[in-house]
Amino acid sequence: MKSRSHRGFSLLEMMIVVAIGFTLAAISFIAMKSSLSKGRLDNAYDTTLMVLRNTRELAISQSHEYIVTFNPAGYAAGTILVQYQPPAATPGGILPALQEVNTFTIPSDITYGVQSGFPTNAPDGFGAGLVPIDFGQGLGGASLNYVTFFPDGSSRDTNGSSSIGNYNSGVIYLTRTADNSVFSSRAITVWGATGRIRGWRLYNPSGVNTWEQQ
Repeated sequence: MKSRSHRGFSLLEMMIVVAIGFTLAAISFIAMKSSLSKGRLDNAYDTTLMVLRNTRELAISQSHEYIVTFNPAGYAAGTILVQYQPPAATPGGILPALQEVNTFTIPSDITYGVQSGFPTNAPDGFGAGLVPIDFGQGLGGASLNYVTFFPDGSSRDTNGSSSIGNYNSGVIYLTRTADNSVFSSRAITVWGATGRIRGWRLYNPSGVNTWEQQ
């Protein structure tokens, strides 16, 4: 006769252990999914912020004009295109074609977009929180999807030695539309006159959705 200490697990005990294992795995998956989604949004935000700041520094250090374009025509959504504007051979002359410097892509589940619930009081007062890529503030035309950094650090709406362009201020929003909460969103602003770049996050103090600088 075998003693009770040598008995194996019963089928019921095994089923209970497996059920507990599946439950713990499901809980871990849900927690990890939320963490991974936040990580991808942070990655998109950090990439966009880095490209803008690095390109501005490049324009200053190289004493040339560099253009950052978001969602450029002919490229996949979520692409950031950095280009260099070679100077004209003679002052006021015809400008050579733009040269591509680099491209960057944000995670596919993150978009340059807006969500219902964004406050009309946009970051730095640029726009009303309705346009995803909203550069060209105060210029009276349609929203622009690019900024041109000049050697003085400013951001302008046109490039070239024959026209210094208008100061180009604006905002760009990053969001994950699969989330129901608008608070999984970020914003970045560029102030044209100085090229100052700021990051923003959405909060809800006293029940009012508000953009606060990071």
